Parts: sequence; C-alpha cells; structure tokens
Amino acid sequence: MFKKYYFQFFLLALAFVVFYSDDYKIIIAGVAIFLVGMLFMEDGFKLFSGGVLERVLQVSTDTLPKAIGTGFVATAIMQSSSLVSVIIISFLSAELITLSGAIGVIFGSNIGSTTTAWIVSAFGVKIDIATYAMPMIIFGAVLKFAQSKSYQGVGKILLGLGFVFLGIDYMKDGFEVLQKTLDISKFAVEGYFGALVYISLGIVATVIMQSSSATMALIITALAANQIIYINAIELAIGANIGTTITAALGAISSNSNGKRVAVAHFIFNIITASFAILFLYPLSDLTAFLALKVGIADGDYAMKLALFHTIFNLIGVMMVSPFTHRLVKYLETLFIEVNIYALKPLYLDNVVINVPDAAIESIKKEIIHLYNSAIEAISHSMFLHRHEFIGSKDIEGVVKSSEISINTDVNEFYASKIKSLYGEIIHYATLSQENMNEDDQNRVYDLKLASREIVEALKSMRDLQKNIFYYSKSKNQYIKEEYDNLRVYIAKTIDTIEKIKEHDDELDVISTTELLKESTKALDNIKNSRIDALIRERKIDSKMATSLINDSSFAYDVTQKLIQVATILWIKDPDIRTLGVKE
Repeated sequence: MFKKYYFQFFLLALAFVVFYSDDYKIIIAGVAIFLVGMLFMEDGFKLFSGGVLERVLQVSTDTLPKAIGTGFVATAIMQSSSLVSVIIISFLSAELITLSGAIGVIFGSNIGSTTTAWIVSAFGVKIDIATYAMPMIIFGAVLKFAQSKSYQGVGKILLGLGFVFLGIDYMKDGFEVLQKTLDISKFAVEGYFGALVYISLGIVATVIMQSSSATMALIITALAANQIIYINAIELAIGANIGTTITAALGAISSNSNGKRVAVAHFIFNIITASFAILFLYPLSDLTAFLALKVGIADGDYAMKLALFHTIFNLIGVMMVSPFTHRLVKYLETLFIEVNIYALKPLYLDNVVINVPDAAIESIKKEIIHLYNSAIEAISHSMFLHRHEFIGSKDIEGVVKSSEISINTDVNEFYASKIKSLYGEIIHYATLSQENMNEDDQNRVYDLKLASREIVEALKSMRDLQKNIFYYSKSKNQYIKEEYDNLRVYIAKTIDTIEKIKEHDDELDVISTTELLKESTKALDNIKNSRIDALIRERKIDSKMATSLINDSSFAYDVTQKLIQVATILWIKDPDIRTLGVKE
C-alpha cells in the first residue's frame, strides 16, 4: 500500500513541512528552483546543440581515454550528468557506440559532475549570486520566445542558469535564517557511525531530489552556513554519489538491456568509489587538507575543501576502475540477455532514445530492418523457399525448380500475430520521436515510416499470392507451373539483390544496382500482356489459369517494387537521391 501511495505520502509530508516552518520553506523553495533550473538547462542544450552534442559524443568514444575526457567535458559544460547519460544510453541502444565507450563516458561524467560543487563553493556562497540570476532570467525569457531553435536553446540555458543561481541564493538565505532559531550542527555525529548516518541521508536526499547536483548544492550551502560540520558534509557527498546510481538504476528499469548494463556499470563504479572513500575517509580528508593548502584554499574555507574532496575521490575512482573496463564489459554482456520468445518483439525502440533525434532515427531504422528481415522470412516461406537456399545462389532458377512445396507458413496468421503489432509500435514510436526533431529529421522519419508500411503491404500482397503458388506449383499443367515458378524466381532474385545492396558501402553501386533491379522486375508487369495471350491462343492454359496468372503477376510485381522502395529508403544514404527513389 505504501509503495502505491508513496508519492501522495511524500506530498503530504512536504506540505506539512512547508506550512509548518517558513525557514524550511525557503530552503525547500531553493532546492525546487535549482531543480527547475537544471531541467531548463538540459532542454536548452538539446535545442542549442542542434544534434552537434550527439555527433561529438558519437565520434569521441572510440577509445577509453577519449570517452572519459568527453564525458568530463560534456558534463562540466552542461552541468547535467543525467543528460549525458541519456544521450549515451540512447546511442548504445541504437548501437552507435560500444558498451566500453559508454562506460568511459559515464566515468568521465562522474568527474565532470564535481564542477557543480566548485561553482557553488566558489561563487554561490561567497557573492550575491542572485544579482547575476536576474538578468539571465530576463534575457532567457525573451530568447525563449524567439523563432530560431538556437535562440530558444540559449534562452533556456540562460533561464536554467538564472534559476540555478537563484535556487542557490534561496538555499543560502534559508540556512542563514534557520541558524538564528536552530543550529543543526549540534546534531553532528562523528566516527564511522556518523559516516553511516550521513551517507544514508545523502543517499535519501539524492533519491528524493533525483539530482546529485542539487544535493551537493544543498550540502555546500548548509556547510557554508555552519549548519553541518565538515566531516559530515564529506559523508553526505559520498552518499550523494551512491544515491545518483540508484536514480539511474530506477530510470533504466524501463530501458533495454544496454541501458540496464550502463546503469549497472555506473552502480559498480560508484559503489567501489564510495567504499574506498568510506574505508579511507580520514586519510582522504587529510590528503584534501594538504592539497587545499597547495592550491591556495584557505584552511577555514570548508566549502572549497569539500569541492576538492568530491573531485579527488571521483578521480581516484576512475583510476581504480578504468583499468578493468574490458573485464567489466565482458561481465556486463552476460547480464540482461533477452530470450526472444516472441519473434517480433521490438529490439531497438527504447523510450530513453526517443528524445535524442540522431539516436531515435537510427533506432527506428534498425527496428524497420528487423521488421524487414522477419517479413522476408515469411515471404520466402510463402513461396515455399528457405532464404539460405537462394540468397547468394548463382542458380536461383534451379533452387526454385528443385524446391519442395512443403513449408507450412500461414502468412495471414504471421501478419496478424507478429508483423501487425511490431508495425504498430514502430509507427507509434516514430510519430512520438518527430515531436523533438527539425524538419529534415522529421522528413527522414516520414520516409522510414513509409518503408515500414511498404514492408507490410508487400507481405499482404504475398498473402494473396501464396494460395495460388501452392495450388499451381502442384499442377499437372507444366506451363502454368513454369509461370508460377517464374514469379517465385523474380521475387527471390529481388530479395537476393537487396541483400547484396545491404553490403554495399559505395553509394553509386547501390543506386546503379537498384535501377537495374527496377528494370529487371518490369518483366513481371508485362507477363499479363504478351505472354499470357500467347499461352491462351496456343491452348496451353485455360481461362481460369489465365485470370489467376494475370492477377498474381500484378501481386508479384507489387511485392518486388515495394521491396525495392524499402531498400532505397533504408540503404541509400544521400537524402536527395533517396527522395527521388521514393517518389519514383
């Protein structure tokens, strides 16, 4: 029951605290404004980057050191490890980066997230930061209503920074006011029992706020107001690091296997780092004090010393875990292996990916290729052929003639129970993904939706064709049997050629092969004219056979043209050439 209504309980508790104490209300309002600012900044960077961020992350993760550096820089600039994590999980789900690269970015992101502590300790608690917040909010609000998405992105970033600064100022003021009536530092607990208490508090605070940055801002402002002692602040920071892995794990529950693996990697890294920090808590505190003097941090400036400690123990964590990344990847690959009971369960449609245009497009494309491969299997079986027998064969005619009409595939049932549901999920997902895209990306997704529809229509045409292929392939009339074998040959050759197109990297080769394929399949459209007339005149087939052949040659031609159109959309990269092919 508590699990079901925990959010309602939380709201009631929050309302009680807010209305009970004006002092706590100011602090809680500061946290809320800070979190709103972080959300604005995330949205702003998505709009402002225009896909540049995604492309940079994609090409900068091929080696572990580059991936760690990229994670650090991206998080330090954007002040949002969650946004970087979302993009990385998106790319991993779409198979645009390796698991090793994704883990490297997560390592770097942990170091990058410590810059929040430096900003708050260096500026937030030492100057009137609200003075800088107001102009940012004013200009941010104006730019947010601009027509240009880049300007809108800048506007949201300014709004985010403004709200973050304003939130810090509220938290600082709240703790200063609270100090007059209540000194929380009196409840300080030292020793390892204190470590357990305050680490737990740090975990809980981060899970509730869903942001380790907000927790760190709260800890530093409380420390600057002397509401907590330095050692307890360190313990809270360790707890915040553990808490952020729990929020990541909760977010990954609905993700695919790769998203879950990244969450586990993040959890392992932070647990190892936190365990080391707890075991060597006092030596690390002494090391921080020593280094603080070396870099010019005053002995009594505990806020800056906390920021330094936060950076040191995350750096140590990266140095400890990164040499074992290869082993970690091998272990993670043994987890969350999906047993595909239902042949057409979506493999790439991940809700984490949907808000990142490049990754969403790649995921949709891969899912449509999955749909295509499954449909081709059904089409092949409906012609009473196995794909492995004719794909790559130099004698497809021989394969067709020697095939046994014995494969029992009900195309209608296959469509209803498998294809239809996957097709529906692709269309639904693709439509939702377009909401966050520019016009070019929306057009690409439209083409991909068209490809998925053509796959379904090709299978439907094959459903109408299958019955007569079965019937006439067993006919004693050799002429009608040969004509239906020819239909099977044309479709099989089309599938075989498309398989070759898939392996081509040269755009010109793909285009020329596609054009030759179009020309070769035009013969199917001519069957119903000259050849059928000749067969009727020579009394080789009767009128019933002729009618069936005319209809079925049209179905076969329709199947080949739709498959060619799908190949054009999926495997021709140049948008101008691809669009021309689709229109044709």
